[in-house]
Formats: sequence, C-alpha cells, structure tokens
Amino acid sequence: MEELVIRDADVVDGSGADAYRADVVVDGGRITSIVKEAAAAGCQRPKARRELDAEGLVLSPGFVDMHAHSDLALLRDPDHSAKAAQGVTLEVIGQDGLSYAPVDDRTLGEVRRAIAGWNGPGDDIDFDWRTVGEYLDRLDGGIAVNAAYLIPQGTVRALVVGWEDREATPDELDRMRRLVAEGLEQGAVGMSSGLTYTPGMYARGAELTELCRVVASYGGYYCPHHRSYGAGALQAYEEMVALTREAGCSLHLAHATMNFGVNKGRAPELLALLDEALAAGSDISLDTYPYTPGCTTLAAVLPSWASEGGPEETLRRLADEETAARVRHHLEVTGSDGCHGVPVEWDTIEISGVGDPALADFVGRTIQESADRRREAPWVTARGLLLADRLAPTILQHVGHEENVRAIMRHRLHTGGSDGILQGAKPHPRAYGTFPHYLGHYVRELGVLSLEECVAHLTSRPAARLRLPDRGLVREGYKADLVLFDPATVAAGSTFAEPRTLPTGIPHVLVDGRFVIEDGRRTDVLAGRAVRRTPPA
Repeated sequence: MEELVIRDADVVDGSGADAYRADVVVDGGRITSIVKEAAAAGCQRPKARRELDAEGLVLSPGFVDMHAHSDLALLRDPDHSAKAAQGVTLEVIGQDGLSYAPVDDRTLGEVRRAIAGWNGPGDDIDFDWRTVGEYLDRLDGGIAVNAAYLIPQGTVRALVVGWEDREATPDELDRMRRLVAEGLEQGAVGMSSGLTYTPGMYARGAELTELCRVVASYGGYYCPHHRSYGAGALQAYEEMVALTREAGCSLHLAHATMNFGVNKGRAPELLALLDEALAAGSDISLDTYPYTPGCTTLAAVLPSWASEGGPEETLRRLADEETAARVRHHLEVTGSDGCHGVPVEWDTIEISGVGDPALADFVGRTIQESADRRREAPWVTARGLLLADRLAPTILQHVGHEENVRAIMRHRLHTGGSDGILQGAKPHPRAYGTFPHYLGHYVRELGVLSLEECVAHLTSRPAARLRLPDRGLVREGYKADLVLFDPATVAAGSTFAEPRTLPTGIPHVLVDGRFVIEDGRRTDVLAGRAVRRTPPA
C-alpha cells in the first residue's frame, strides 16, 4: 500500500495548463501516480496508508524562492516558518555576492561583519565549514526546506583581492576562476554578484565576464544585483546582458525592477530590452517580489569609496569629520553609487532593524522622522546610527512604483523571489508574505495573473532555470515537494506594521513527501537538503 493519497485535489500542475481534479499518490518522497477525475469516472480509486481530503484545495508544486537570504537562518532556526508556511519548498541562497563560502578565517570574519544586517552576527552559529561543499554538507544535516547555493562573487573577491578598489592581477583572476570552478564542482548552481556592495562592485566588466565563462562551462547561471536600480538602471541591465552574452552564460536578474523617481513608469523599456536580447539568443530570466519598497542595510547607501577596505575602514571614515562631510556631499548632492546614483531622500529610508537593542527607538521610523525628533539634520542622525550600531542597521527603502511591479510580473521571464531578510524588529513583510501575496492579492483580488500562470511563475520556471529535471511540476516520478492552499482565502498575513505574521489559507506543505506544515502548523520534520547543480547532459 502506498504512503499517502491526496484525494480530490484541484491540481494546478505548474505548467500553466488549466487545473484538473485528481487523486495524487505520494510514496518514497515522490509522486507515484495521478488519477484524474477518479470519483466522477467511477474508477477504482487509489488507496494508501494515509488519506488527505483536499476538497476545495489547490495542489501545486512547492514554491521556489529564487532570491533568499536564509544562509544562516536555515541553520539557526529549524522551524523556519517564515518560508515553510508560505509553501516555499526550495530557496536559492548565496545572493547579492556576499555569503559564507568559500572563505578563510580572515574573510569569514569580514563577511560576517559586512552582512550582519542581513543574517545577524552569527555568534550562535558554529562556522565549521570553509568551502562551498562543506557548507552544503552542513545543510544536508537537515533543514526545514531545500536550499540551492550561488557562489558569491564579492566573497570570492574579498578572499583573493581583498576589499580594495582595484583591478585584479592576472594571478588573482586565475585564483578566482579556480574558486568559482571548485564551488560549481561542489554543487553550487551558479554565481551571484552585488554590484552596489563592496567589494563585488569593484570588479570591472572584463573580470565578471571571465568568471561568467567559468560558470557557463559548468552549466550554471549568473545572478547579478547589478550596478544601479535608479539613475542609469537601463544601462546597468544592458551591461549584464552584454557581458553574459559575451561569456555565453545564462543570466538571471535579481529583484529586477525599476526604482526611484527617475524610473516611474519605465518598466516597459526594461522589458523591451530583455525581449530584444531573447530574440538575439540570450538565455535570461528574472525574479521580483510583489511589493514596492526595497530592503537592504543603511551602510549600503554609502558611496563605494567610503567602504573600500572593509567594515572597519568604513567606520574609521565615518568617525573622521572631514571624510564624513565628503560622504554627506556624495549622498545628498551628487548621488552616491551605493544609493543607485540618486541623491538620498531621507524620508524614504525607514529603519527596520538594529543590532544593539539600546537603539530600538529608531526602528519603524524614517531617518527624517528620527532627525526631526532629535532636532538635527538627517545626515547627523544617519551617521550617528551607523557608528553606534557598527553598520548593523537594516532599512526599508520606499522608492518603488506599483505600475512597474505589475508590468514586470506579467512577463514570461518572471519568477518569484522574496529577497527576504529575516533579521530586525520590523523586517520587510516580503520575508513572510511574498508567495501568498502573489496568490491572494495579485491573482484573486487584482487579476494581474491567472492562478495557473502565477503558479507556473513560482514553480516550473524557476525549476527550469535551476536545471532541476524532477521538480517544479506535479508529474508522476517528480519529487513530492508540494503545497495545498485554498484559492479563496490564501493571503499574506504579514504587513509593514506586523511583518512576522504568518499567511492564511495554506494548510499543508510537503517536502520530500513529508509534512512540514500540517493543518496550518509547523511540524518537527526537517526534510530539506542541499540541492546541488545538475551537470549539463
């Protein structure tokens, strides 16, 4: 007798095809049979040791979060309901060019400080790995959902070149090539960059092209957070398309949107650029989150020269009055490259988290609001906070445009990515709500996408980008990473006021055929593992 039959489900199989009624049988972590319209046809219905009545529920493949920042959360928090409760069964981590492998002792400490705002300081983590393979082995010890890893180009550069703004020497470039190759051989699915973050942003196009040639040779893809989402955004997208075309590498554009006032209503220009590249033979995909504000660290908006040399050098410059005045001028007058070439608007930057609990009063307020309360200039407030919290504050940046969000999510290249930072007292609600927000708000309430089309964006399209031959569809023989949700009630519970509220309308989630969410509650199952790159045929 089989292990589980999901009875009378409305199957939305991830292909984009119309839903159908079926009994779906799961055994040994895989879908073993699908019996369509069994009850109506009077067929012999499959039996199993356990039956789940799915009347009124949609059964779909588990959702793939193509842009996640759960690199330490997966190890720190076995519950991980932030993602499991959304129906996410696979996350892609190692994003934005900064993560924790490959490293040596020096680089690990530097990276931990640089991205403490994303993942916490890591004092509660045993960093018993240094290579990509060792990190993936650590994930294989059991995690809430599956995870795939991108080699972080900024971390590789920090390991080989350091945090200086200079070209890599030929020997350094060779070593970076080897590190990228080793990471891919050990199971990474591609390489990421954070080209508004140090030290990855110091890489010139030729350097990135050479590393992308290595990625292409292993059948991986390049996932850049490119050089601007504000002034010059289209040119930044063009650079990524051109260099991956030259390298022969697949391209996946991270949180691909058009932000700040200079880009209001300009999403069609981006989509036209991508359509032209597709017609010319480029292999491109992208991800977005269904919200207008962005989220990053407060230190990220600083000009790149202020961050050269690493976090300690950044703090030293901020503490120096003369240098701090130069930083302020770049931020407020000329437009910092860290702020996407746009002069900073302090009333759009909301503090979402701090490292020091004594600074909690800043959380939930914009820099402008805190400055007004303190009767000082916003720069004085921002500088003081960066110094007091040692670069740890995270921010929401209210610079997006709803028309751009909707236009991009309709495109055939589109996949879903939360870009979810789980740290801070008031994280962005996308960390807890991205996938039900797509289904509830943009499908049911607004009709921007049909249900079948939206599920395809969140399942089979990302699985195809990741070259996973047995995930992303409800098919016999495929992995039983599945979600059951109520299309009439599914919704994000998280809001900007209450960002850690779990979603509604998702009663069951299975990873490897085992319930990680059952009757709306997290079980103690840790069925997730590292999903390693599938070599090209």
